[in-house]
Amino acid sequence: MRKLRVLLLTDPRNLPPDDIATMSEADALAYRTEWDVIRTLREIGHEVQPLGVYDELRPIREAIDTFKPDIVFNLLEEFASNTLQGYNVAGFLELLGVPYTGCNPRGLILTGEKSLAKKVLIYHRIRLPAFHVAPLGRKMRRPRALGFPLIVKSLTEHASLGISQASLVNDDEELAERVAFIHRRLGTDALVEQFITGRELYVGVFGNDRLVALPPRELVFEKAPADTPVIATARAKHNLDYQKRHGIEQRAADELPAGVAATIGHLSKRIYKTLGLSGYARLDYRLSPEGLLWFLEANPNPELADGQEFASAARQHGIEYAELLQRIVGLGLRFTGTRER
Repeated sequence: MRKLRVLLLTDPRNLPPDDIATMSEADALAYRTEWDVIRTLREIGHEVQPLGVYDELRPIREAIDTFKPDIVFNLLEEFASNTLQGYNVAGFLELLGVPYTGCNPRGLILTGEKSLAKKVLIYHRIRLPAFHVAPLGRKMRRPRALGFPLIVKSLTEHASLGISQASLVNDDEELAERVAFIHRRLGTDALVEQFITGRELYVGVFGNDRLVALPPRELVFEKAPADTPVIATARAKHNLDYQKRHGIEQRAADELPAGVAATIGHLSKRIYKTLGLSGYARLDYRLSPEGLLWFLEANPNPELADGQEFASAARQHGIEYAELLQRIVGLGLRFTGTRER
């Protein structure tokens, strides 16, 4: 294996400190992905230079000129605290002719505004929940065809930001209050979506032209009453104490209906191609009690920490963490901006 110079881009707030190994698990959580990626790439022989990027592109250009990386490992999820601007960094790297990991800017644009991806997939006859966009600054007017229960999210934010138990609404008063909360607290349009009761499934896909669909994983609430709806809130995904208290874990999705088990990988690759994704992504679904699979959203460049959904699914598939990162680097080296070399 050839030793590479890797420039790793991330939010400055996520740059791991030197003493992360001595931190508590909860305190280290914010740095876990960057720490795992940097440490593992170095262990397999690559030279890694981390760089925090917030709202300027010049530091990237300067680091490329001085460090001369073979590839940029792009862990940026936003630019200047704007999730919709993250695609500009990938576009900038393409203009410079520098290979990078993860999704191309076209796929990031299409999936960044969730309603846009949904409209494309509706055209391609993918089953997904009915939805409505409540624009920022306007009062919510529910379409008659959109019945309760509904779940209210930010149209553009990621990592379950703004999602809590209060996001599930059952009447127009609750709906208006939650839409106003998203507008006020997050400053984005709100996505109002039909709530699908059932199991929360995740499927990882990686590749450019030749795709691999990983085994499905499931978010499980072991200690929740049987009639409690499963909602992937920010606390359920990122608060370790909350996870332990409620028995929340992600694990292999066992005992899927035969039809779902046989088709979910093919469907995931079809959606991945339809949305023009590259590198790697996680696709989120709901499996209803009737056995119907509903697509929720695509997450290009998902969390890569060892033990999270994507890496866990890869390990279930027989790909250890170091090999997974090496494959992601290889995909970046082979991607030309339009297709794989």
